[in-house]
Amino acid sequence: MIRERPLQELTQEAIRILYRELGVVETVRFIRQFTAGYGDYATERELLFGQKSLDEILAEIKEQRAELIPT
Repeated sequence: MIRERPLQELTQEAIRILYRELGVVETVRFIRQFTAGYGDYATERELLFGQKSLDEILAEIKEQRAELIPT
């Protein structure tokens, strides 16, 4: 019969194994795929871009880059 361990204990052991086998960076990349994220994308997009078209946004990006990188 196998003893069922608490989920927290199992999770900690799994993360230790992942760190050991994959390294910190790859472990974090692996775990991040299971997180749902946060925030409200639609509201943030509206605050950032409003009713601007893609062409308008791209023009602004090019304009800002031109200001940062002298020719």
